[in-house]
Amino acid sequence: MIEKQAEERRKYISAFNDTMIKIWKEQITLLGVIDTGMLLGSTHAISMKMDSNATEAELSQEFREYGLWQDYGVGRETPRGNSGDIGRAKKRKRRRWFSRKYFASVFNIRDFMADSLGKEFGGVLSSVFDRRKFTGRI
Repeated sequence: MIEKQAEERRKYISAFNDTMIKIWKEQITLLGVIDTGMLLGSTHAISMKMDSNATEAELSQEFREYGLWQDYGVGRETPRGNSGDIGRAKKRKRRRWFSRKYFASVFNIRDFMADSLGKEFGGVLSSVFDRRKFTGRI
C-alpha cells in the first residue's frame, strides 16, 4: 500500500511538471503573447527532485522574464515606482498566460499530496491497530 501511494505521487508530480509547460505554451499561443517566439521557446521544465517516498518534491520551470511583464500587463511604458498614472492611456493589456493557471495548479498538487499522504497514514495506522488485535500490543 505504501509503495503504491508513493508511486502514484511520483507519477502525478512528473505529469504535473510536463502539464504545466504544455498549459503555458497553449496559453501563450491562445492569448497571442507571441512577438518573436522567444517566450514560447524559453518555456520548459528544468529540474525535478523527489525524496524516496515522494513525500517531498521540488520542481523548477523556466521562461523568459519578459513573460511576467506580459502576464502583469506592464513594460517599458510603465516606469518603476510609478503611482499608477503614467500620464497617458495605457497601451499594454494584461495577458494572464502564467499566473492564473499556475496558482490553480499549485493548489491542485497541494490537495493531491494531502489526500495521498492522508490515505497512506490511514493505512499505516490501520495496520498498527490490526496487529494490536492479534498480538495485544503495538
